[in-house]
Amino acid sequence: MEFSEMSTASICIRSLTKSYGALTALDSFDLDVERGSIFGLLGPNGAGKTTLIRILTTLMRQSSGEASIEGLDICEGGREIRCMIGVVSQENSLDRYLTARENLELHARLHGMEKRLYKRRIDDLLELMGLAGRQNDFPDTFSGGMQRRLVIARALVHQPRVLFLDEPTTGLDPQSRRAVWEYIRSLAGSMTIFLTTHYLEEAEQLCNRIAIMDHGRLIALGSTQELKARLSGATVYEIDFSGQGADRYVSILGSMPCVLDIKQSESKITLTLECWECLSEVVTALGGAPVRRISLLERTLEDVFISLTGEKVRE
Repeated sequence: MEFSEMSTASICIRSLTKSYGALTALDSFDLDVERGSIFGLLGPNGAGKTTLIRILTTLMRQSSGEASIEGLDICEGGREIRCMIGVVSQENSLDRYLTARENLELHARLHGMEKRLYKRRIDDLLELMGLAGRQNDFPDTFSGGMQRRLVIARALVHQPRVLFLDEPTTGLDPQSRRAVWEYIRSLAGSMTIFLTTHYLEEAEQLCNRIAIMDHGRLIALGSTQELKARLSGATVYEIDFSGQGADRYVSILGSMPCVLDIKQSESKITLTLECWECLSEVVTALGGAPVRRISLLERTLEDVFISLTGEKVRE
């Protein structure tokens, strides 16, 4: 298979398969990721996300199929690919015997950067990640969130063309997570970012396109709005009652044929209706009920994810 340099895809994957004996972690996986985009990959535990990233970052060989990074085949161009990518893996791979700054300096030197270039770059990244005041301390003295921020900074030192982020904000507090989000947004266009995350809000906030995978296969692909559009038909409304009015109307509304699902949380009832036209029947049934507000609930990326992968907890 030949990969064209003129292609707008930074990452090309064709029929990628990885098997461990009888277990198939990736099953004929196909995907294109546009150059300069922020791309999100979602899936439950065991879906094959980390296996895919390990293959794309040349840490593991596929059983069959092909893939390229910036036109370079992952099997034949491994050395060149490793020079042009940055990786934030789930594991903490910091050197515990080097200070935070020394960890970043070592990474820069391994990538052949000149000291005059990487010194300022490291200063900026330490400041961005809120680690400037601890740059001369050892990672073992850091909290888990601080170590995570240092791993992200290290992956960015050599300004990679493609950045792989495997659940990058796990363990970060909300402020740190937002800071990382803002920096990732600022990189859009200058590098391709391939992100896996269990935070669906993170994918919705950051990604131009999102893929959902399960059991090693691609099961959905598109923008957030395109994925939400898959949930056509049923609509969800929230009815906010004053006082104890909700208790009385749960059974009344629940017995209506057009109501597919009903849940109560204190003074609020959430209704799933066959279609929006059913709302007029609900309003009629409510009669003189003490209703404060009826709101249409927008379908979320989580709704899409659960509808495609199921509600059962994975090991």
